[in-house]
Amino acid sequence: MDYKKAGVDIEAGYKSVELMKKYVKETMREEVLGGLGGFAGAFDLKKIKNYEDPVLLSGTDGCGTKVKLAFVLDKHDTIGIDAVAMCVNDIACAGGEPLFFLDYIACGKNYPEKIATIVKGVAEGCKQSECALIGGETAEHPGLMPENDYDLAGFAVGVVERKEIIDGSTIKDGDVLVGIASSGVHSNGFSLVRKVFEITPESLNTYYDELGKTLGEALIAPTRIYVKALKNVKNAGVKVKGCSHITGGGFYENVPRMLPEGIKAVIKKDSYSVPPIFGLIAKNGEIAEEMMYNTFNMGLGMVIALDPKDVDTAMEAIKAAGDTPYVVGKCVAGDKGVELC
Repeated sequence: MDYKKAGVDIEAGYKSVELMKKYVKETMREEVLGGLGGFAGAFDLKKIKNYEDPVLLSGTDGCGTKVKLAFVLDKHDTIGIDAVAMCVNDIACAGGEPLFFLDYIACGKNYPEKIATIVKGVAEGCKQSECALIGGETAEHPGLMPENDYDLAGFAVGVVERKEIIDGSTIKDGDVLVGIASSGVHSNGFSLVRKVFEITPESLNTYYDELGKTLGEALIAPTRIYVKALKNVKNAGVKVKGCSHITGGGFYENVPRMLPEGIKAVIKKDSYSVPPIFGLIAKNGEIAEEMMYNTFNMGLGMVIALDPKDVDTAMEAIKAAGDTPYVVGKCVAGDKGVELC
């Protein structure tokens, strides 16, 4: 008896690391010390010393049951973008710059090429957010997970000047809400999606005219990363007063998280384009509108609060990052919460 016969292939682990090295290398920043394969990732803090009063930010998340689509479609090169996005978007929400990321992949069996493809997506997410992939772990779990299954999660660290933290405390009556378009469902609500549609190769490869693509292509589209958009806004001299990453819980849970007491957000549902995938989900699942907005991002992955005088400048900065902004509503005096109209 040996470890391989027990279900853990050490040699496959070595091969995975070798295959992923080229992707990891593409994410390197000058602050990264050493290379892949050490026991800990090392990141030089000299640049942080240039901050007047630096605050470290952190975020951790996974992709939820969206990984099921990757299994069925046998498409593993984008799910890593989702893992990075869920972490770095939260850091960007606080006004921070993501510095580095670590991933964790648990799998039933280590297929080196598949693992390397997953990490390729993680590296792409890191490049989009300009953070370094400085480490990770691939854990083979024979007997605990089916051989072809895996789960993916990650952890990110960022930094922000204390005086530049976005905490929503200065939001007031009359401030404007700008939403930034999502790429689709992102990484939340897939437990409901999987009840609405059969998650089979036949179902996912079905073409829908209203989508202009197959169902699988629409659902697996990776989560949009908003780090560059918010960085552009900051560099344009605009102070973002509040920021909400629209994830699990949709509008009703996430928008109020950025609001101070005595302020509510009023969002006009017809102020932006809702991607057709949400209409298809609602129709096929006979899901009430309120539940849709309480589960999904409904086409807005990020909502920010701005002083009215800064809206035009911020909109141009967001567009320059390749994102699509909309003026979607305003902040008004009232009980803390969100009103959709």
